[in-house]
Amino acid sequence: MGVVVAVAARGAHRITKDIQDSINLIAGQGVQGDVHCGATVKHRSRVAKDPTQPNLRQVHLIHAELFDMLAGKGFVVGPAMMGENITTHGIDLLGLSAGTRLQIGDEAAIEITGLRNPCHQLNGLILGLMQAVLDYADDGSLIRLAGVMGIVITGGMMMAGDPITMALSPNPHIILQPA
Repeated sequence: MGVVVAVAARGAHRITKDIQDSINLIAGQGVQGDVHCGATVKHRSRVAKDPTQPNLRQVHLIHAELFDMLAGKGFVVGPAMMGENITTHGIDLLGLSAGTRLQIGDEAAIEITGLRNPCHQLNGLILGLMQAVLDYADDGSLIRLAGVMGIVITGGMMMAGDPITMALSPNPHIILQPA
């Protein structure tokens, strides 16, 4: 079981989000009041390609353990600075299977759709941060460390301190790909 460290939202496109006391998740939409809330894509690069695509990036989650790893590389980063809506602790987000459901608090449920594909905007926050959240496997394949994306299955209010439980996908493990 994990725990929510922080929750955040922002109504305009910007890399960082604003930490909130609580956020309201809306089924099939995302975080109420967040720029990425909606049934169809809201990320500008994806809207430019096809604005009718379903929004598989309604909610962005980052594990707080990433901040510790980044601190070891000289980067001071905290909750909401990398654009996540939910900062978690105690769950290996990157090791989850696509389709895993996270129950957060008493009400909300999110289904993991894929990895966050970090973009150059991270370098606008701290020079070199984008490269710091990328790694390479022994076979040379790219490893993305900047969290996961999900869709809201069941809406509800959530806040820091809420417990997170997992319901793994009944299907065979599906390695997360960029969402």
